[in-house]
Amino acid sequence: MVTASTLLGLAVDGLAFGVFLALLGVGITLVFGLGEVLNLAIGTFAVLAVLVATVVVQQGMGLVVAAVVALVAVAAFGLFVDRTLLSLVYRSEGEDRILLGIFTTLGLTVLLDGILINYFPSRYTLPLDVGTLSVAGATLTGSSLVIVAVGTVVLAAVFAFLRGTFLGKATRTVFQDERGARLVGVNPRRIRTLIFVLSAAVAGLGGLVFAAGSAVAVSNGFEFTTFALIISIVGGVRSLVGAIGAGVLLGLVNQFANFFVGSYIATIILFVTAIVVLLARPEAIQ
Repeated sequence: MVTASTLLGLAVDGLAFGVFLALLGVGITLVFGLGEVLNLAIGTFAVLAVLVATVVVQQGMGLVVAAVVALVAVAAFGLFVDRTLLSLVYRSEGEDRILLGIFTTLGLTVLLDGILINYFPSRYTLPLDVGTLSVAGATLTGSSLVIVAVGTVVLAAVFAFLRGTFLGKATRTVFQDERGARLVGVNPRRIRTLIFVLSAAVAGLGGLVFAAGSAVAVSNGFEFTTFALIISIVGGVRSLVGAIGAGVLLGLVNQFANFFVGSYIATIILFVTAIVVLLARPEAIQ
């Protein structure tokens, strides 16, 4: 018999997974919504952060230091990608830009995976030594609680940045009307660079929070990208709020489905959900 305490534990773990999904969804939505580039390397950015953090930890540093170094490294790599590969992509417009962005970022993913697998052939984890917490008879995983707290703060910070800072308002202006943004002195290209770097860091954080509870391999990059696409589709490809809501919802659905019907069926449920949403709301991808 499934008890209320078991359900509470599943809900907390589901929220933690949902935060991970939301971070990936926000990362891919930021870039597509602003620059119409579908970043299929988003999952690789997440994996790269885990690998960098693992190397730093192996050098004797603490998890916090490792996380900071990893996020800075991924953000710097995102800057490099934006100023090189994406500079070519942004020269095109409309469907040509979308297609070129897909092929460019997919090619980057294949290249990086081929290189990284030679140096990092194992699975890596960054466990948080925080124990468990007993609430109302339920044993809650400490790492899940930390993930939910950290993810919530970061997502709130992203929204605060977009709504309360000059650069954030400039970003929203470009998002809504690029031509109008140019007229008031906003440089859309620089804003796109800023947002791509931000999205890379957010995806990197997603990888770190996932590694706090599960092992990560280089091959997980494609899986993470698939998750990000599903979240973006379900939430609306241009909606950050939708991405967060979809991430949390599907995180809960996935966790409960894992418990009741197994991981294989749970994965199928995620894909079926995306298909149903596309059929019911085709405007979500417009």
